[in-house]
Parts: sequence; structure tokens; C-alpha cells
Amino acid sequence: MDKPEGMTSHEAVIVARRALGTRRIGHTGTLDPFATGLLLLCVGRFTRAAEYFHLLPKTYDAEMRLGVETDTHDRTGRVTGEVEVAGLDGEHVARVVHDLRGESLQRPPAFSAKRVRGRRAHREARVGRPPVLDPVPIAVHRVSVEAVELPLVRFSVTVSTGTYVRGLARDVGRTLGCGAHLTSLRRTEIGPFLVGAARPPEDLAAGHGGDGGWLRPAEALVWMRRRVVVAAEAEALRNGRAVPRGRLTPLEEASGSDSGPIAAVMGDRLVAIATAVDAELRPRKVFD
Repeated sequence: MDKPEGMTSHEAVIVARRALGTRRIGHTGTLDPFATGLLLLCVGRFTRAAEYFHLLPKTYDAEMRLGVETDTHDRTGRVTGEVEVAGLDGEHVARVVHDLRGESLQRPPAFSAKRVRGRRAHREARVGRPPVLDPVPIAVHRVSVEAVELPLVRFSVTVSTGTYVRGLARDVGRTLGCGAHLTSLRRTEIGPFLVGAARPPEDLAAGHGGDGGWLRPAEALVWMRRRVVVAAEAEALRNGRAVPRGRLTPLEEASGSDSGPIAAVMGDRLVAIATAVDAELRPRKVFD
């Protein structure tokens, strides 16, 4: 789905449920209401695979305003500080943004979906009890500054799951000593999935079962290591039994990784998501 501005991710799921006539729909990663762009939806039994999509990096186009900090770190929040930025040097600003690259610890915003004592952090924040959340490890894989037109900075960034782009804007503002907040955010990519292939909510029903962004489970896991199984192996996996590890797709060699989930497929059908343990392939979730 290409989520429009003003819609929560939960509301997007509700729209999809109504359009497709099923309750078994879930998304693979929240977008803030003010943000737009790519939201992956898993339908039917494939909702059980949603957790694996958290492994994929996410790419955003963003704009932040320097000199104004808000309590939500985006333009929907209450202004908590203002500083004149006319004296800032554009090249210095760009360097600070580029310095976001790499692994670090980020403190999630108080206005976030993180849980604190069983409640969402944003609910506590909205009643005047903003929690101080523990920093979590994040990775900024790529960042590109598109334009610095003070007080605005436009940039593109690819990050690990769990990274708050508005948190990056907050940190840039604080490093510069002037504060900052996001004014726009659009998610353009999740792993190999592009927003150009997504549909607006009102078109979901028309696209169900056709091309228009809808993928079969095996196609949706094209980014995952793969093991082609024969009928007898598929039957064993369906019944919870391990099969020989066998030969995986070249993605294993390309990634240099010998861990993580594996899609067991037969023809164009997803049989199971499995893990390799020694010389065995053990099913974790069975689909066919």
C-alpha cells in the first residue's frame, strides 16, 4: 500500500480488511500518521511471515527544519524550543547529517509505539508522562543530503528496522545546537520492494489477485535464502519434520551469511520458512 498522510498504519489495515473481506491482514512496520509511502501488508495465512520482513532495511525521503524542536520531533508536535539558524554553514550541516552513517545507539522518541509497563509510550506522553526510553542499537546504512536551504534540509536515508528518522532529525539538531524536527517523511523502499509498485488504499480490492503490487508468498520472499524441495520433502516439512539442508540459492554466497530464515519452495509455492541446523532444514512456519 502507498499510505496517504493522516492515516495510521492500523487504520490502513482496517481499510484493507474491508476492501478484501478478511480480518487476517497485518503490516510489517509502522508508519507515523504524518508520513506517507510504502506499507507492506501480509494477507491470510501469510500474516505469520510478517516478523521476517523486519530484517529488511528501509529507505526514506525526508525533510527537516533546523532551529525548531518539537516534543514529537516532527511537525505534528508542540514546539519546545526555537533558535535562529541564519548563521549556520550549509556544508557543516551536510557533514553532520552524513555523520549519521554507521551503527549507534538511538533513544526512541517518547511519542512512539514502544511499550512501557505494558502501555504504548505515546499514550503516556500524551497525558503528560513522557517516558525516557532506553537507547537501542540502530544502523544507518546510507544517507544522502539532497539540499540544504536553511532552515530546511532534504535528505534520503536507508536504515535498519527500529530506527526513527525523526529521532535522527532530533539528533542532528542537537549536534548543531539549534534543535530540529521532521517536516515530511516518505518511505520509498523496504528491501527489494518499491513504493512505485504500491497502490493507494482505495485501489486495494481492484488489485487483489492481479498484478498491481500483489505478490504470491514465494514471490514476496524473493529476498530470502531459498531451498527448492521435492514433493516428499514438502510433505515432511508440512508435518513438522526436518529434511536434508541441501543446496541453497546463490543468495547465501552473495550475502556471506549462513544464518537466518530460509524459504522452502516447490515450484511457485511457498511450503515453509525454515532454519538450517547443522545438516538439516527444520520448519519454523508451514504455509502449504
